[in-house]
Amino acid sequence: MLSVFDWLRRSRTGAELFATLKYFSENPDVPSAPTAIGPPHTATGGPCRRCWVYPRMGDAGPYCKDCSEILQRTNGLSIASRHAAIIWGFVNQVPEEVLRWNTKGRNERLLGIYIHDANHFLAAMNRRELRSWLQDLMVYYGLDLRGIFQIFPTMGIGTRTCMGDVLSMAIHQDLYMPMGQMHVRFYSSPYQLLNPHKRDRQGMLTFEVSDILNLLEMAEIFRALLRPEEQQELLELLKMEAKGEAQFYWGRFLGRLEQRARDMLTAWKIRQWEKSRIRVFYELLDYANFFQED
Repeated sequence: MLSVFDWLRRSRTGAELFATLKYFSENPDVPSAPTAIGPPHTATGGPCRRCWVYPRMGDAGPYCKDCSEILQRTNGLSIASRHAAIIWGFVNQVPEEVLRWNTKGRNERLLGIYIHDANHFLAAMNRRELRSWLQDLMVYYGLDLRGIFQIFPTMGIGTRTCMGDVLSMAIHQDLYMPMGQMHVRFYSSPYQLLNPHKRDRQGMLTFEVSDILNLLEMAEIFRALLRPEEQQELLELLKMEAKGEAQFYWGRFLGRLEQRARDMLTAWKIRQWEKSRIRVFYELLDYANFFQED
């Protein structure tokens, strides 16, 4: 019989992953229920065309009961999937903040959760909630929580690689992670999990939690003080190699900004950042919530 873990790795898209989490949270006894195995694959019949294990529902379609239920639940989840972040956690202890999702006082920031064992969990959330979720964990647990969070977006249909492949690669990667302190591995694209070494060599993959939290907080302020076209213009300036030309356009750019935006960029010394840090910062803009001033 397939376990919940097996079902999650059969997800082709982010929407199917969310639907699987939802289905088994509503039906926790399904994986342990005795179920017949489907017939062998032939030209005229065979098992479920999605899981390839359980029997089809006859005239109801080419899928088994569980696959049909999961696919029905994908309706309306595509938009949530496109704005979501997946976290695969390998920690010394699964934090209570994660476990609480399955209780009456569940965490509304999470879209789904799967507790694999005492050291592994899968969480899905709106990516705008990432900073507050990480911040709460650090406030509650501090140095008591050690391990690695691998954070990556979901994917849709139309490629050979599926969501289950990406999840399997994240699971594989945690075999090489030490547990001395809490780290984050941030992937801006799910495909980066298939070959993370280039990103790792560029210093764009593994960070301390405090560094990611600082970047996310800065990204919120950045989005609040600069309009989208100004953000893009700044990126083009930071990419320029000719120092004299860059200095000329930099002065003109600052002159068009509001005083608060100029003060922000000057205080951050953003022109002195490494290229890799600038790229990660811009990738994290999609995860930044709307900044609210006190």
